[in-house]
Amino acid sequence: MEVGEVRIAEDTDFALLKVLLTRNEGWTVEYNSGSTTVSSRAMDPSTFRMIRMKTTFKDIDADTLYDVLHDPEYRKVWDKHMLESRDLGCLNPNNDVSYYAMKCPPPIRNRDFVIQRSWIQTPKEYYILNHSVFHKSCPRRKDFVRGLSHLTGFLITPLEKGCELGYVAHSDPGGKLPVWITNKLSTVLAPKIIKRLYKATGNYNNWKQFNRPGWKPWLYPEQMEKRISIEDCVRDEGSDASTPEDESQLEEDDLQFQAE
Repeated sequence: MEVGEVRIAEDTDFALLKVLLTRNEGWTVEYNSGSTTVSSRAMDPSTFRMIRMKTTFKDIDADTLYDVLHDPEYRKVWDKHMLESRDLGCLNPNNDVSYYAMKCPPPIRNRDFVIQRSWIQTPKEYYILNHSVFHKSCPRRKDFVRGLSHLTGFLITPLEKGCELGYVAHSDPGGKLPVWITNKLSTVLAPKIIKRLYKATGNYNNWKQFNRPGWKPWLYPEQMEKRISIEDCVRDEGSDASTPEDESQLEEDDLQFQAE
């Protein structure tokens, strides 16, 4: 789906994610350790490369990982980059719109996104997609740089023991950033996220039994609290008037990565 396009995701949208994860043409390996491989590829005309990450969790079941990636309350516990998140409403039982603000390594300015998420479960695979849209209740904020997700997706494949996780992301972080940022994200942040996600998934069931254990609207759509109007998913033209943040002169040594 295109940035700003709000509609119900189709089979072809999910199929694209699988193609990106299973075909190797055009990908360059940036990191390889154990069962985790991070690759990138050029995406003309964008100056930012697409990132692909694949790993295997031998002792984590697919259903639990799927719940962790969905559960917004638990994300507040394990996602150390999240500053704010809120649900704007659902389109149908498998598509919703939300706001997400994230902390970036200093001195990079923090970013925020308005995204449509789409998901589906099949007997063999679980898919979660997102891409950037607009909503009148989420204009640009002075304390954040508005980023754009062209495509972000997770593909979970159950195994006899454990599961496989595939992840693809092609985003424009907004502002003016040096191109080397993408490579740094591939080799440093992406593997850290995998480790944090693995640990979070191992702790999820214990946490969930004390935190609304029956609440899983991604599985039980009758629990969804509000619907969204497509007419509200419009760009706030006045919010584009600010000058893009220029961070193009940053050097790699300037970044301050948080210790695990």
